[in-house]
Amino acid sequence: MYNYQLHQQLNKLLQAETDIAGNDNLFYTRFMANASAIKALYDELYQQHSNGAAVFAKLLQTITDANKHRSAALKERDEVKNKANHWFLSNGIAGMSLYVDRFCGNLQKLGDKLTYFEQLGVNFLHLMPVFESPANESDGGYAVSDFRKVDKRFGTLADLQMLQEKMLQKDMYLMIDIVLNHTSHKHEWAEKAKQGDAYYQDFFYFFNDRTLPDEYEKTMPEVFPEAAPGSFTYVPECKKWVMSVFHNYQWDLNYRNPEVFVAMLENIFFYANLGVDILRIDAPAFIWKEIGTTCQNLREAHTILRLIKQCVQVAAPGMALLGEAIVAPKEIMKYFGTGSYTAKECDFAYNATHMALQWDALASGDTRVMLAAQHEILRKPFGTSWITYTRCHDDIGLGYDDYMIEQAGKNAYEHRTFLKNYYSGNFPGSPATGALFATNPKTGDARISGSLASLCGLEKAVAGNDSYQTDLAVKKILLMQAHSFFLGGVPMIFYGDETGYTNDYSYLNDEGKSYDNRWMHRPVIDWKKNELTTVKGTVEERIFTGTQHLLSLRRKLAVVADHSNITWLSPHNIHVAAYMRDFDDKRMFFVYNFSAETAFLTWYAFKEKNPAPEKLYDHWSKQYLTIGPDNEYLVLEPYTFYVLE
Repeated sequence: MYNYQLHQQLNKLLQAETDIAGNDNLFYTRFMANASAIKALYDELYQQHSNGAAVFAKLLQTITDANKHRSAALKERDEVKNKANHWFLSNGIAGMSLYVDRFCGNLQKLGDKLTYFEQLGVNFLHLMPVFESPANESDGGYAVSDFRKVDKRFGTLADLQMLQEKMLQKDMYLMIDIVLNHTSHKHEWAEKAKQGDAYYQDFFYFFNDRTLPDEYEKTMPEVFPEAAPGSFTYVPECKKWVMSVFHNYQWDLNYRNPEVFVAMLENIFFYANLGVDILRIDAPAFIWKEIGTTCQNLREAHTILRLIKQCVQVAAPGMALLGEAIVAPKEIMKYFGTGSYTAKECDFAYNATHMALQWDALASGDTRVMLAAQHEILRKPFGTSWITYTRCHDDIGLGYDDYMIEQAGKNAYEHRTFLKNYYSGNFPGSPATGALFATNPKTGDARISGSLASLCGLEKAVAGNDSYQTDLAVKKILLMQAHSFFLGGVPMIFYGDETGYTNDYSYLNDEGKSYDNRWMHRPVIDWKKNELTTVKGTVEERIFTGTQHLLSLRRKLAVVADHSNITWLSPHNIHVAAYMRDFDDKRMFFVYNFSAETAFLTWYAFKEKNPAPEKLYDHWSKQYLTIGPDNEYLVLEPYTFYVLE
C-alpha cells in the first residue's frame, strides 16, 4: 500500500545517506517495498505511545545504518542466498549445537576443529551463548550482561570474527542466539535502572509494590518452579519489584516501550553484520506481557517477530530467523506466521513436538501417539523449515496434547507418568538413565534431562558390561538420529551425541550449575576419548561412522530437502512408523521399528500409494528388497530402520 508521507520520509533519508542508483540500489528497492509493512506493524504496537513517532524515525535510521555497516562480502552472500530461493530448505545443510568451552575450550580452538565437523558431515554450527554473562548467574549464557562483548571464557569478539571467516572459506553456516526476552541484572541497562534512572527503568517491568505483580501471577505459570519460584524479584537498590520470569537474575524487557524494540534491533543487526546465517531468537513466546493472561504466545509477540523479520529482510536478507518457541503443536505453527504474514514471521522453529514424540515411541514401543500428532505438524507452510533433533541443550518436555495420547487408546495422565518414570530410571526394567527437571508439585508436571546415549540405555549397559544391551543402545541412538535426519528440515546434532557421550555428572561440583540437572547432558568433551572414533568396533566408532553415513545419505538424496512432501503410511503395525517422500520422479520410504521386538510390516504398506514399486533399494544396508504379496512381510529386527528407494 502506497503511503505518501512514509515514502517521502524514507526517500529523504535514503537520498541523503545511501547510493540509491548505485551500490545501494537493491537495499533501496527492498526498503521501499517493505516500508508500508514495517510502518503498519510498528503502529500495531506503538501508534498510541507518546514517543512513538520519534522512535519510528530512529527505527528507519537503524535499518539504514545496518546496511551501511554490512560488508561487501556479506551483501554478495545475501544475493547468492536470495537467488537460491529459500536456501535453508536444502538437504545439503546439517548442523551441530555446542557449548564452545565444553566442546574444546575457546573460539580459537574451535576454529582448529572445523575439519572434525567436515569429516562428520556437519557444515552448520550453532554456538550456545558466547556473549558476556555473570559467573554463577548465567543460565548457561542466557543471562546476557553485554550483547556485544564475547565472554572472556570463550575469547574475544575478534576470535569470533576469525572463526566466522574460516567457516565462510569452508562454506559453512553459523547460528548464534539473541536473548530477546530479558537481560542479566548486571547489564548496563539494569545497573542504571537500579540506580533510579527512570529512562532505563522503563526498559523493564518495575513496580513500586506487589499489587500488580500479584495480579500478573494469578495467571502466569512458573517456568522454573523448583529453582526460581515466582515471576518477580525485589530490588533493594531502588526499593521496587521487577519482573523476572526465568530466574531472579534475568530481568524481562518491556517491549511496550518502543525504545526497547529499537535497542534490541540494533543488537540483531550487530549479529547479522558479524556474518550470522541463522539468528536463534530465544524464548519469543514470552516477549509480551498482559495482566490476566499466561503472558505467553500473545498476539503482540507475533507482531514483534513479524516486524523484526521485515526489518531484517531489508538490511540483512541473507539471515534467517529461528523462533525458539517450545510450545504446544497448534501454537508453534503460529510462529511461522498466519494470514498475510504466512511464512513471513520466523523462517525456522524447533520441531520440539516430534522430538518428544520420538522419545514417547522409544519408551512405549508404540508409534500411535506419534502418528496422532502429525496432522498438526504437517501444517507448516512451505518456505519455512524445522530444526529437527533428538537432543538439545534443554530438557525434554512432553509438550504434545492429551487428545493425541487418548487417540492412541491411552490414559494421558498415566502415560505421561510412565514416560517420566521410564526415562528417570524409576520404571521397572527401564534401561534409561535420566532425571526429572523442573518438577512442579502443584501440577505434577516435569521434564526430562539426560544425554541421548544415557536415555537410550548406553550408560547402564556399559556399567553392567552387557554387550547385548550395548548393541541395542547403539541401534536406538542411530534409529533416533535417522528418524530426525530424514524427516524434513535441518538436522541438528547435539555435541557429544555423535560419539555416544553418556551423562556427565561433573556439574554437581560446580555451584553455578549444581542446581540445574540439565548440565548432565552438556558434557565436557574428552578428545582422547574421541580418538576412539578411529578404532574399529568401539562404541564411539560405531556411533560416529553410523552418524557419518546417515549425513552422507542425506546430502545425496534431494528428496529429503524440505519440499513439504511427507506422507505418513497407514499404521499396519503399531511398533512401526513409516513415511513416504516424493520429489520430481523419485519416491522414497523411510521405515522405523521402535520396538524391542522383531516387527512385521505387510508389503501392502508400500502399494497403497500408486504407482506401487516392485523392488526397493535400502541405502542404509545397501541391499535390494523384492516386494512380496500382501500376506507376506518386511521383517524389521528390534530398533532397525530402512531408507528405501
